[in-house]
Amino acid sequence: MGPNGETVGIVPTDQALKLAQEADLDLVEIAPMGKPPVCKLMDYGKFKYENAQKAREARRNQTNVVIKEMKLRPKIDAHDYETKKGHVVRFLKAGDKVKITIMFRGREQHRPELGFRLLQKLAEDVQELGFVESNPKQDGRNMIMVLGPHKKKAEAKAEVKAAKQEAAAERAAEQAEERAERTATQPSNTKKAKRANDALDPDIDL
Repeated sequence: MGPNGETVGIVPTDQALKLAQEADLDLVEIAPMGKPPVCKLMDYGKFKYENAQKAREARRNQTNVVIKEMKLRPKIDAHDYETKKGHVVRFLKAGDKVKITIMFRGREQHRPELGFRLLQKLAEDVQELGFVESNPKQDGRNMIMVLGPHKKKAEAKAEVKAAKQEAAAERAAEQAEERAERTATQPSNTKKAKRANDALDPDIDL
């Protein structure tokens, strides 16, 4: 194959090497298992660089799916529920999925409706940030539900980054304003000090 993908045809190896040398290119084997093997005339250094760039871009755009887990008891008290819900909210805001597990113990195993109602309540409380990706289902002694975030991981990271930049800009503006205020008050203080010194000087011509 030629440098632009055109078919050159079947040629002896020494002739292919000569063509590459004349074009100031490399002879690269791209399909060694072919009969005969397929080679292409190309700039191998440029080829490796472009492939590395594409791989980096693919890794940058890749979204790592993270599943957090939160465990609750069916008879959890209000304070603990709010604490657990706060963690779920934080996970969803960060763009992570959350696996909610209700753990039944003893006689609680005969009251699955308690866990179901608790999962429904939690899903309703965080519906602005996430949705029920996997409906509640019994898994042995536990009941499990999976919540998915409305925002993708990349979007959540971008929002956090933007918020940090905005906060940093606000702090810088406040510091600049404080410095400006200090600078503005210095001349007046100097004048007051000079007037006070002049008042104490008996030889000054008023």
